[in-house]
Amino acid sequence: MTTPESAHEHIHRFLVLGKKKLFFYHLALFNEQSGHNYQAVFTFTIKDNGELREMYLKDRAQHENERVFYSLRCPHHFELPELQHGKEFRVHLERVIVQPNGERKFEQMTTAETTVECKKEDVISFRKLGNLPYPEYLTYLIFGEGDEIHIAHQIAARPNWDEAITISTKQPIDAATLKKVPPLIIDSIQDAHDKLIESPLKKGQQYQGKINGTGTTIDFTVGRQAWWNHTSLNS
Repeated sequence: MTTPESAHEHIHRFLVLGKKKLFFYHLALFNEQSGHNYQAVFTFTIKDNGELREMYLKDRAQHENERVFYSLRCPHHFELPELQHGKEFRVHLERVIVQPNGERKFEQMTTAETTVECKKEDVISFRKLGNLPYPEYLTYLIFGEGDEIHIAHQIAARPNWDEAITISTKQPIDAATLKKVPPLIIDSIQDAHDKLIESPLKKGQQYQGKINGTGTTIDFTVGRQAWWNHTSLNS
C-alpha cells in the first residue's frame, strides 16, 4: 500500500498465513492507479536464519485470541507483476492491530530489513482485479498444505470485501488441488454483491463448500481470521 508522503510509489504488503508452511497473501486495492489491483497468493523464501519466522510465531501465540494480523511490508517500489518472473526484495514484519472501530494500526516489529525471494513457482495464484463478475454464491479461494488450510474471499468488483481465514477440514485435500488455488463455493449462502462489515463465516461454525462448485465437497470449521478489509479496498 502507498503512503501519503510517497503516493507515486507502489509499496506492497503481504499477509502472513500459517504456522508450519507460511503463505503470503497480497493486500489488494481496486484502484488501478494504486498498483495493488491484484489478488495473489505466494510462497516466499525468507532469506535469514529463521529469525523473522520465529518472531512472527512467538508474537502470534501471544495474541492468538485477539484480532491481530501480520504482514510483510516492502518499503521499496516495484510493480507486483514483476514477481511472476522471479524477484528478490526486502521487507519488514508488521503486527496489524484492529481497533474497536474497525480501523487497522500497522506496527513495525523488525528493526532491519529482511531479504525475501519469490521464484516463479512461488506464485500460486495471481488475478488482476477490475469489474469481474460477482459469483452467485459465496466464493473463496482455497490453498494451503497438509492440515493447514486457508481460504480468501474471491474479490470481484466494487464494492466488496477482502478476507483471509484459516479453516480445519473433516477430510484431507490433496496437494495437487490446493496448488491450483481453486474456488470453494458455499452454495448455502448467496453472495452479497456488496461490501460487508463483518464476515459471513462465523468462527467455530461448520460449513460445506464444493471445489469449483461441482467437485469435491469440503466440510470445514472456521478458525482464525487473518485479514479483513472492506474500507480501503474500495477506495
